[in-house]
Amino acid sequence: MPKLTIVAFDGTHFDLDVDQGSTVMENAVRNSVPGIEAECGGACACATCHVYVDEEWTEKVGQPEAMEEDMLDFAFDVRPTSRLSCQIRMKAAYDGLVVHVPERQA
Repeated sequence: MPKLTIVAFDGTHFDLDVDQGSTVMENAVRNSVPGIEAECGGACACATCHVYVDEEWTEKVGQPEAMEEDMLDFAFDVRPTSRLSCQIRMKAAYDGLVVHVPERQA
């Protein structure tokens, strides 16, 4: 069971044991992480689950696909490490992944 840390904008850490195959967004919603709105339910049709992947993880997690990049155009304060949490599916290689929630969603 991989471990995932989601850091809320106020600095609160949510240290979670998550199922492989689940998304970062699903785990954030399930654990009531503030700032992850997930209005489209994970369909990559909005930008309300925007997160910043911790810099030590960006290479391992990889870059967004074209559809995700298009949705990130609607996100608030997009950075080079920005991803939509609905598009990051947890796997063993992501054990220890850390993501940060932005100040607000678009």
